[in-house]
Amino acid sequence: MVLLHVKRGDESQFLLQAPGSTELEELTVQVTRVYNARLKVQRICSEMEELAEHGVFLPPNMQGLTDDQIEELKLKDEWGEKCVPSGGPVFKKDDIGRRNGQAPNEKMKQVLKKTIEEAKAIISKKQVEAGVCVTMEMVKDALDQLRGAVMIVYPMGLPPYDPIRMELGSTEDLSGTQAGLNVIEESQAQLWWAAKELRRTKKLSDYVGKNEKTKIIVKIQQKLEENDDDSCLNSPWADNTALKRHFHGVKDIKWRPR
Repeated sequence: MVLLHVKRGDESQFLLQAPGSTELEELTVQVTRVYNARLKVQRICSEMEELAEHGVFLPPNMQGLTDDQIEELKLKDEWGEKCVPSGGPVFKKDDIGRRNGQAPNEKMKQVLKKTIEEAKAIISKKQVEAGVCVTMEMVKDALDQLRGAVMIVYPMGLPPYDPIRMELGSTEDLSGTQAGLNVIEESQAQLWWAAKELRRTKKLSDYVGKNEKTKIIVKIQQKLEENDDDSCLNSPWADNTALKRHFHGVKDIKWRPR
């Protein structure tokens, strides 16, 4: 099995094993799925930390409003009244105004916190240092653990607009967010090794040979968009002499001998 050390830019992500005979179409999709699934776990863990501290998400039309504004507009958090944590809530105001402040009690909070730490450990970049390969099954296990903890603490479920419920149901909308920029579309993913793109039409062994004990560093990235290509190099601004002529006020002057 070839050992792949996957990076995004210069940052280590995870280790993954694959036979040299693996089609690169299949491998690229596999690497991308693990990469994106790890991001999903990270996003859920981040939101679950807020859930443990401040309770469920407020309705979108109530977020960021003061108590007086909510009262004046006669808004009501109907889902918040249904989605009560096991053992009853403990009020802890969310100063950002995203969550309703009805936090789980200490025992239930620890259920969430412990599960978060376990899930983070599964997908941690420290697994690279430990020589542990991360598989899709491991990441799915982390997601299942997080889902189970939420069900224990919130047996009535979470509001449909809560990002944790949306992430676990794969209905999240990350458009226009920084988190969305980190996600790589499977169809647009590229793997690079030794300054060469590992083309999907080939096999891994076409690049690394037949040695199944090879270890390589591969970088995953999103295929460059059309407006990121070299077409800009054809612009006059890419011509140093044209740029110089422009600033000296001698643009398009035709010189001829006397």
